[in-house]
Order: sequence, then structure tokens, then C-alpha cells
Amino acid sequence: MNLLNILKDFFKQSGVRGLAGPLLIVMVLAMMVLPLPPFLLDILFTFNIAVAIMVLLVSMNTLKPLDFSVFPTLLLITTLLRLSLNVASTRIVLLEGHTGPDAAGKVIEAFGHFLVGGNYAVGIVVFMILVVINFVVITKGAGRIAEVGARFTLDAMPGKQMAIDADLNAGLIGEDEARRRRATIAQEADFFGSMDGASKFVRGDAVAGIVILLINIVGGFIVGVLQHNLDMATAAKNYTLLTIGDGLVAQIPALVISTAAGVVVSRVTTEENIGQQLVGQLFSKPLVLLLTGIIIGALGLVPGMPHFAFLLLASILGGGAYLLMQRAKEREAVAEVSTAVPASTEAPEASWEDVSQVDVLGLEVGYRLIALVDKAQDGDLLRRIKGIRKKFTQDIGFLPPAIHIRDNLDLRPNAYRITLKGAEIGSGEAFTGMFLAINPGNATGPLQGNATKDPAFGLPAVWIEASMREYAQAQGYTVVDVGTVIATHLSHLINAHSAELLGLQELQQLIDHLGKQSPKLTEDLVPKLLPLATVQKVLQNLLDEGMHIRDMRTILETLAKFAGQTQDAYQLTAQVRVALGPAIVQQLYPAAQELQVIGMDKELEYLLAQALQAGGSSQAIEPGLADTLLRETRMAAENQEKLGLPTVLMVPSQIRDLLARFLKRSLPQLRVISQDEVPGFKTVRVTAMVGGRA
Repeated sequence: MNLLNILKDFFKQSGVRGLAGPLLIVMVLAMMVLPLPPFLLDILFTFNIAVAIMVLLVSMNTLKPLDFSVFPTLLLITTLLRLSLNVASTRIVLLEGHTGPDAAGKVIEAFGHFLVGGNYAVGIVVFMILVVINFVVITKGAGRIAEVGARFTLDAMPGKQMAIDADLNAGLIGEDEARRRRATIAQEADFFGSMDGASKFVRGDAVAGIVILLINIVGGFIVGVLQHNLDMATAAKNYTLLTIGDGLVAQIPALVISTAAGVVVSRVTTEENIGQQLVGQLFSKPLVLLLTGIIIGALGLVPGMPHFAFLLLASILGGGAYLLMQRAKEREAVAEVSTAVPASTEAPEASWEDVSQVDVLGLEVGYRLIALVDKAQDGDLLRRIKGIRKKFTQDIGFLPPAIHIRDNLDLRPNAYRITLKGAEIGSGEAFTGMFLAINPGNATGPLQGNATKDPAFGLPAVWIEASMREYAQAQGYTVVDVGTVIATHLSHLINAHSAELLGLQELQQLIDHLGKQSPKLTEDLVPKLLPLATVQKVLQNLLDEGMHIRDMRTILETLAKFAGQTQDAYQLTAQVRVALGPAIVQQLYPAAQELQVIGMDKELEYLLAQALQAGGSSQAIEPGLADTLLRETRMAAENQEKLGLPTVLMVPSQIRDLLARFLKRSLPQLRVISQDEVPGFKTVRVTAMVGGRA
């Protein structure tokens, strides 16, 4: 009963076609063991020839190698089929060869008698020529092409995967398409590797054919003379012809299969099959056909040459060249008519030169601020911007894109605007010849000037004349010049948007730079274990929470360690944060042994953990709970600020990511760390509580 259920499940999953492979293998093995009658042997030899022809025709009509991905396996099966037929036919030849040339069936008789005229010497020569062609020329060449193709395909895999990741991150393709392309790349490598190995089967088959030929001739001669009392001449003739017929009927399909293998691995992938490529590329040049016809015609005029054959072929080639020339003239005439328009009204065609890319980072200034960014006028802001990029690189850990500066007449004369990927992220006004006096909170008196706010941090400020600079400093104001105002604002925004500045190009440059020091680490991680886009997302998550990525060695080592467990960027980020725990704590609590943090009530932690489990991948918090959590957290943060302590919330690791993303928009100054990120040599003291009391 269990066997019937297994068979039913098999048919339900695979259908009738699922039995084709197992039945063929069983048939091949049976032919090596069971004696076959000559009639059945004729059918199987005919089937072998038909399969070889089908394989050749399919290989010539495929557009790319993966359209015939089963070919390496088919090569093995057809080789086993030929060898099993050799074994079955050898058995009949040795047992019944004394009865005459038709002892092993009509197919072997036809190949041994009619194809070589019954002359076994000619048969041996023809057989050896076929084996040499198959073994030395076709199979060896196809195997070499497959080997080189496999090597080049493997070498090109990282670049292809990076191109897929780039298209995916740019939004040009979706996840499904990216997954399909990655699978195609892997299948190409598997195919050429399999073809490299499968070609050895055919070479072994050729060697086996020679050995079987010699064994059959010698064995048949001995059997005929000693067992069946045939004279030596009759025994030699009968068994040699049968053996030659057997060898030819096996080697001709082998030659066809080898040719198909060479066709599959040697063709260049296009949208045309082999026939279309041959006609389109070999017979599409009228000048080539014309010159070939002239040369063949000249050879046909040489005395002693077969004039009819040469001149006939020369005429055909010349006629073909004439027809191609006529068609080319007709196409040119149609094209001239369709494009004939007055030159004065013809507009220039669009080209890629007309495409203008958006600057990643841009600074636009009004006309009164041009002097600050003009090299000819020794603009001080240019030098400051170079210093900003260098400091950003040293503090954050990667080189940001260049800042493109241009004037914008649409802005107010003293205005400036900072853009990120074409969108404005900050703006302000700066007055040349004046200074900005910023009140840090302890200024003792008011100042005369234009009241404003510091564009970088929003502190109260006043634009004052240069003559009031020393007085403002005496009153406790921080006084800066115009270039410093814009540079500070630009530096603040670049740091705040560091995650968006880390593109795939910047990340690849960073990995290449690290690869000079630790080549094995970078080669094993990207793209073998993780795609570049996943590494980018992990680094962006770290930057988005105000962390630097200077310790790239630790980051990449952690990613390599956990890449086998998960490919989720947020889970990988959590593991990286644990590895960077000492650096995170050092950044938040410089030189402090005791960490004074905001804690969370255990009951509230439990509710959030339950909400996280119930929400699954959506990670949503119920609105009522969200309002309570936000209110309680804001109150705890305010109490922490009153005490002059860092606003750091410490929670269990399973809810850290959820809270960090939830609180980031409403409380950007709050930092959320997990308990696993705190090093063991640090002590923790809860000074404020969310949902309870300290």
C-alpha cells in the first residue's frame, strides 16, 4: 500500500515525463546484462541514430547555451547508450557471427556491407578516420572551448552580480528580476563546467570504440576458428565485417553528438539560431561573394580543371552578389525618400550628450556670494570645503562625493542653497563683509543688527558689522565670518545625511581601498557571501544612527561571520552593533566608566516584544501604545537633559531596532542602544525610566 502511495505521489509531481529518465537508465543497464534479439538490436541502433540527429538539430536551433541546459547530462546518457549497444552487439557477434554477416541484425549488416562495399580493410580505415575526427578534432576542441568558457564565466560572475545589484538599487529592475538574473549567471557557470567534464565522456567513448573493435576482431576470429571450425579466411571476413559494421553504427552517432557539443559551446549568444547566423554573416556581403566567384571562375578556366563544376559555382556566386547589390540599392532609395526633409527645418537629433546628471552634492549661491567660491578672487569658502570633505572622511570613514558649486540667479543675492541629489536639504542667507554673532545661551546683552538664527543648529543669532565683532565677543557671543557660517551649515548637513551619501560607487571604492590591506577579507565577503547592496544597507543603517564606519575591518569580519545565517540587512546591523559595542559606548560616553542611561519598565518592554512578534515583518506599534511610548520617552529624555546627561535609552536587543526607527523622527537627539552592546567592563546606572520610575 505504501508503494502504491509512493507511485501516486511520483506521478502527481512528475507526470509521465518523469519516467523517461529512469526508464532510459534501466534500459541502458539491461542491454549490458540481458541478451537481445537482432530485431530489437536493429530498433535500438536506429533509435540511437535518431537521438543523435535530434540533439544536433536542437543544438543548432538554440539561441543561447542555457536553452539546452540538459545537454551535459544528455551527453552522458547517449554515451552510455552507445556503449551498452556495443556490449549487446558484441555478445551477438561472438555468439552468432559464424552464421553470416546478418547475424547481428540488418543495421550492422548494412553498415558493414553496403557502406564500405563489403571490404573489411576499407571498413577499418573508415572507422579509424571517424574515430580520429571525433577524438582529436571535434571532441578535443569542444572540450577546450567549454573549459575556457567555464573559466571566463566564473571570472565574470562578480562583475555581473555587481551590475545586477546596481540596477536593483537604481530601481531599474525588481527583486524577482534580480533573483532571476542571478540564477541565470549561476546556471551559466554550472553549464560550462558540466560541458567541460561531459566532453571527457565522448573522448573515452572513442577510446572504448577502438578497444572494442580490436577485441571483437581478435575474439571473433578465435571463436570462429576454434569453436565453430571455420576456415581462417571465412572467420576473418565474417567477424571483421560484423565488427566494422558495429563500430560504424556506433561511431557515426557519436560523431553527430560531438558536433552538437561543439556547436553549443562555440556559438556566440545572439537572437538568431545557427542557420540564421551563417546566412546573415557569411552570405550577406555582396563584395565577398563577387570576389569568390571571380577566383573560382578563374580556376575553372585553367586547363585540366573540371570546368563545369567551377564555372557553375562561380555563376551562382556572381548571381547572388548581384541580387544582394540590387536589394541594397532599393533599401537606400527607400531610406532617402523617407528622410528627405528641408535642411533648414531639420532639428538636431537627441544624443547622450544631452543627458545631464543630477549632482549628488551641490552648493548654489546668489551673485553677491560668488566671490566666496571664485578661485580668481581667492575665495575662502573653497579651501574650507576641501577641509570639510577631509574631516568628514577622517571622522565618518569614507570619502564623500565632490561638492559641485555653481551660481544661481534665481536665488536672492545673499542666499545660498545646499542640495542632495537635486533636492534642497538646507538654505540660508549670508552677508559678505558682516559677521554672525551666535548666542550659545550665556550671552549677557543684546546686539544691534539683523536678528536671525544660526542656519546649522537653529540658535539665536545676529548679523553685525565688522566694527562690533570684539564687543560681541566680550558679551559672550560666538562670532564667525560668512565663510564659516556656510561651511558649518554644509558640514552639519553632510554629516546628517551621511547615509544617503554612501552610494554603491563610494562603497566599492572603500572596499577596494580596504582590499589593499586585507584582500582575503574583501574577496571572500563581496559578492561571494553578501551582495554589495546588502553591505551598503548595513553601513547606511549605522550611519543613519550617527555612527562612524571607520572600523571597517570589524564590520566586514562580523558580516562574514553571520552572512551564512541571515541575509537580512537589519539583523546583520544588529550583529555589527554588538561587535562595535565598545566604540558605540565610547562615542556616547567619552572616558566614563559608569553609563547613566534611560531605562524602560519591564512590563512595557514585554508589551513591545509582544507587539513585535505579532506584527511580524511589518514591525508596527499599536497607535495607543505608540502615543504612550512617545510621551513617556520624551519626558524621560527631558529629565536626562536637565541632569546634564546624555539622552541614551537602553533596551533589550530584540526591540532596539524597532524603537530606534520609531523614535528617530520625533526625538532625533535620542540614541537607543541594546544591552548586548554595553561592554562587560562598564557599569550601568538607570537615571530615568520610560514607563516607570528610576
